[in-house]
Amino acid sequence: MSPTVVASDLDRTLIYSAGALGLTMPDAEAPRLLCVEMYQGKPLSYVTEDAAGLLAELGRRAVFVPTTTRTREQYGRVRLPGPAPQYAICANGGHLLVDGVSDPEWRRGVEARIEAECAPLGEVRERMIAAADPEWLLKERVAEDLFAYLVVDRGLLPEGWVKELSEWAAGVGWGVSLQGRKVYAVPKPLTKGAAAREVARRVGAAAVFGAGDSLLDADLLVAVDRGWRPGHGELADVGWVGDGVTVLGERGVLAGEAVLRGFLGAL
Repeated sequence: MSPTVVASDLDRTLIYSAGALGLTMPDAEAPRLLCVEMYQGKPLSYVTEDAAGLLAELGRRAVFVPTTTRTREQYGRVRLPGPAPQYAICANGGHLLVDGVSDPEWRRGVEARIEAECAPLGEVRERMIAAADPEWLLKERVAEDLFAYLVVDRGLLPEGWVKELSEWAAGVGWGVSLQGRKVYAVPKPLTKGAAAREVARRVGAAAVFGAGDSLLDADLLVAVDRGWRPGHGELADVGWVGDGVTVLGERGVLAGEAVLRGFLGAL
């Protein structure tokens, strides 16, 4: 029987930092949490105990593909319940990991498309830094020599700044996304959806499911047969909908449970 590929975003879709949990019930009624990521000796990301069980079941019943904008190093900190995934997508599709190792042929193809269609990374990075104000710019980083991002103080970020940067970036083949405290600039050919389709091709998938909360996940949700979108995040903020995409009412870490129940119910 042909398998189903389930390609899901991680941060704020399946796993949640303490600040993103969104638990509004009394403490005595809150779900038990399982830490799935440590950073510098401290817990960083969580799933609910119920979600941990659902993840383990999903890993047994489908080809589960963690799909993230994280670098390979950042992804390597995450320890999800269930079988170790054979495939994972990192750097927003820049790296396709097979048993933990980046596929060199996939990476070469990605780099060729970016070079042919987009302004150089250095030019975009310089524009981002020049347009930023030290008052609210906390850090600037380059990820995997593929894209750039800024860590900002959201409370001080001027209204309209991201939109202005987005309009400029679109003209040179790049997209911009604001996720939490990070402003990402990503080449348009660098997509999670393309990498998910490649995994589906390799395993001969009968169907592909996906989930995500940010603008960087929109192409993934368009590329899959069925998708799920939490009730929070950039896509929710703009009211994004797509064919075959279920819009969930749940927000925060409980949305992670709802996404997993959606996957399993559709298998």
